[in-house]
Amino acid sequence: MLPFILRRALGALFTLWLAATLAFLALRLAPIDAIALQLTLSGATESQIAARRAALGLDLPLGAQYVSMLSGLLRGDLGVSLINGRPVGALIAEQLDSTLILAIGALGVGAVLGVALGVGAALGGVALRQLCEALIALTLATPIYWLGTLAIYLFAVGLGVLPSVSRGNSLQALILPCGVLGVSLSGSIGQVAAAALREAKSAAFVQVARAKGLPARLIVWRHMLRAHSGALISLIGLQAGFLIGGAVVTEALFTRRGVGQLLLNAVNGRDYPVVQGVVLLSALAYSLLSSLTDILAAWRDPRLRAS
Repeated sequence: MLPFILRRALGALFTLWLAATLAFLALRLAPIDAIALQLTLSGATESQIAARRAALGLDLPLGAQYVSMLSGLLRGDLGVSLINGRPVGALIAEQLDSTLILAIGALGVGAVLGVALGVGAALGGVALRQLCEALIALTLATPIYWLGTLAIYLFAVGLGVLPSVSRGNSLQALILPCGVLGVSLSGSIGQVAAAALREAKSAAFVQVARAKGLPARLIVWRHMLRAHSGALISLIGLQAGFLIGGAVVTEALFTRRGVGQLLLNAVNGRDYPVVQGVVLLSALAYSLLSSLTDILAAWRDPRLRAS
């Protein structure tokens, strides 16, 4: 088990380094000069723009900037915002709690709904099976922004039972954004759960359980899903790692504060230290969750340790 954990830890470190490097190159090599664009609009002179670039270390060669960025990351320093001069870490920390609540709620909705759809698609009657398969295909094909717009129109504008703007972390404010983001996650989880249950239906241990007269519900939840829990755990962890990407769209749709909204504002303002900080946070979340779920899945299924 220890070699498996070490491999996953090294893989996580490599993912973080690669994300930092790609974000650095993409932002530094962009044709738009963020400093010049921002200060020119405020009436700054060329000398003031040059002084600002020097203060931020942006007049150094690209290699020197890259080394400075990596050394800052090792110290936990993400740099400062180009717009307000505040530390990027502080800006992210102020918004992180709202995004975490949204992500946890959406992941719970997605996991429960996905497993339920998978069970219905694999083991239900003809009508239920066709309905669940259609819903899985629909959630996989529907973009978050379209699903969110439809939810706002139906529940906020049409029925008037839920707010269209998600301010705060009350239950009423969280239902729509968590539901929309959770439904978008449920399709892939349902697809994997359905495939696993179809494979398990003809397994010997299932036949033995049926021969013992165990209730069908007990066979499904205690035996069939448990036998394939490793794959489901890995997939749910993988989906959790991509939640920040979905949170950008969801928080924008529902005018909700959070890391996604911070990233959107930073992109619009060409504030690339903030963009880079959020990208690194997303890579860190993905690496940690993916590694932890892989370790948990391997602990439950030793066959996965060889992968």
